[in-house]
This record gives sequence, structure tokens and C-alpha cells, in this order.
Amino acid sequence: MNITRTLAVAKKEGRQIIRDSRSLYLALGIPVMLMILFGFALSLDVDDIPIAVWDQNKSPESRDFIDRMTKSTYFRSIIQTDNYNEIVNNLNNNHITVGIVIPFDFSRKLKKGDSAHLQAIVDGSDSSRANLAIVYLETIASTFDSDFKMESLTRQAVQSRVTPPVDPRIRIVYNPELKSRNNIIPGLIPVIMMIISALLTSLTIVRERETGTMEQLMSTPLKPIELVVGKLIPYFTLGYIDLLMVYLMGRYVFQVPFKGSLLIMFFISSVFLVCAMSIGFLVSVIASNQFFATQLALLGTVLPTFLLSGFVFPIANMPQSLQYFTYIIPARHYITILRAIYLKGVGWNAIIWPSLALFVFAFVVTALVARKLGKNAL
Repeated sequence: MNITRTLAVAKKEGRQIIRDSRSLYLALGIPVMLMILFGFALSLDVDDIPIAVWDQNKSPESRDFIDRMTKSTYFRSIIQTDNYNEIVNNLNNNHITVGIVIPFDFSRKLKKGDSAHLQAIVDGSDSSRANLAIVYLETIASTFDSDFKMESLTRQAVQSRVTPPVDPRIRIVYNPELKSRNNIIPGLIPVIMMIISALLTSLTIVRERETGTMEQLMSTPLKPIELVVGKLIPYFTLGYIDLLMVYLMGRYVFQVPFKGSLLIMFFISSVFLVCAMSIGFLVSVIASNQFFATQLALLGTVLPTFLLSGFVFPIANMPQSLQYFTYIIPARHYITILRAIYLKGVGWNAIIWPSLALFVFAFVVTALVARKLGKNAL
């Protein structure tokens, strides 16, 4: 590969990017916009769940149970009612997510040591939110029951002979506050980089064909690999600027902790940028016009990156055959690496296999682009 010819192509492509202000705005503006939209709007935390309560018992025990729910971060009481139909109506109107009915004999059964039942009506139209609401409610009920029994034994002066059978001491590491933002932002960076890089590079070759300059390029001594690398250099520079911007926003705007090595993170990011751009180049070689190239780039990068990378949906919950397919999605490996570097501060020994997968993908697709370009350049 001739460095002089490669740099000449890079200089030509750089001038084209500067002249095309729309591409420049696209490359620098969309990452910031996506970070703001997803960073503030997308949250997997489920708290402050609105509830309605019908307390038929009106005893100190029932009020204590309600206080435990509403004083937690999980629930907020917005309706106190004495009508079952009002609970149902508010569920239908999406004013509440959970309706609680505490029966007349709630405190009496507690004091007798019997099971004190209560009814919880949960809106299941949002299954994820409903499942978490049920888990929160069961946890609060279990804690309330345990505390009540211990207090009852205390009053009977037998506390010294009673100890809980299991006393878990839980320590949460890496993300002790369980903020979903700390998990989302490292996963959002690959999504943004994949979309921007693939979209920009998907127009490079097909635009040369449409303007008639591709024939002139291929009539020169320029080799296909020199053309690919030369065109990749300015977009790689733009991609690095985008990467730096989204990293700074995640670190200082969204306050996501970074515990790992910046050197490792930016090195692996370079490999991922090559992966994303090689996909765009492949689309540009295959596509017959710029409109088709844009649509194919979106279809080939946005959907797989969102759905199959583990960014939003856990890969372990997917069908087994689909889990195997995700290994050819570069964003899957990059997200694994970034989350490990950001939150765990790991070194090379912990990310060697996903890093190797990115290297292999970048090499294979770049070689494929060079081969296709040599055969189908015109």
C-alpha cells in the first residue's frame, strides 16, 4: 500500500466533508442530540409507582403497612378510597399502577399469627413495570410480616431466644446505587458510534459513482485497499471527535463514573470505529444509489445494534439461536467491553475475547470491502 496515494485520497475526502456542511452537521450534531435524548429520557429505573389504597381495617397495623409502602422510593399514594370501583376506574384511566385493598380482619389475623391476606390489583399492560411492582410489594410485605412477628416476640419477653434463620448482608459492587443511567450511557456510546459511522461512510463510494468521479479514480494507479483506507481516515477522525464528545457528556453531564483505563477504552474504540465504518463502506459498494445506501445502512446497523447488542434487551433472555447470532454484531462486544471498563475498571485480561472478536470483524469486513471494490468499482 502506497502511503502517498492513500493520504491523497484522505485529503480529497476531507475536503469533500468540509464542503458538504450537512454531513458535518450530521456527524457532530446527532451524537450530542442522541446523548441528550437517550440520556435524559431513557431510564430503566422503576420507582414512584402511583397506587390507590382502600384501608378497610383502619388499624395501627394497616397504617404502618401503608406508611412502609409510601415512604419507600418505590410507591407513592395518590388516592385514599373506600370504593372498589374507584380503584378499577383509576386503573382503567392510567392514573394508578397498583390498587391495594386491606381487609377488615387484617390486624386481627396478624395478632393471632394467621396469614393476613390483602389484595393487590396490578396494571399488567406494562409487564416489566408490573413485575417490578409485584416484587417491591412482596418484599415490603415480607419485611413487614417479619418485623411484626419479632415485635410480638419482644413483647412476650422471648426476644433473647429468637434469631432470624437467615440474615442476608448484601453488598452491591460496581453500581451500588443501582442507577440505570450508569448502565445505559456506556451502552449508548456504541449505538451512537455505529449509527453515525455507518451512515456517513455508506455514501462515500456510491456518491463517487453517481457524480462520475469513480471511473477517474479507478483509472489511476490507486489500489482498492488504498482507496478504502484513504477514505476511512477523515471519517475515522470525525468518529474520534464524536467519541470524545459523548465520553465528556457521559462523564460530566450525566455523572457516569469511569473506573478503567482511558488508553484501553480509546484503543478498543478505534477498532470498533473501523468495524462500523467498514460496514458503511460495504453498504456503499453494494448499493446502487445514495437513497438505497442510507436505507440499507440504517437497516443493517440501527436495528441489530438496538435489538441484538444487549443495550436494552438482555441477550440471555433471547432464544438460543438468536443468542448465537448476536456474536456477529460488533456492538455486542463493544458494549460488553465499555461496561466492564466504565463500571468495573478491568484490564486487558478481562476483555481479551470480545476485543479479539472486534479485531477479527474489522479485518474480515475491511478485506471484503477491498475485494468487492476491486470487482464492482464501476
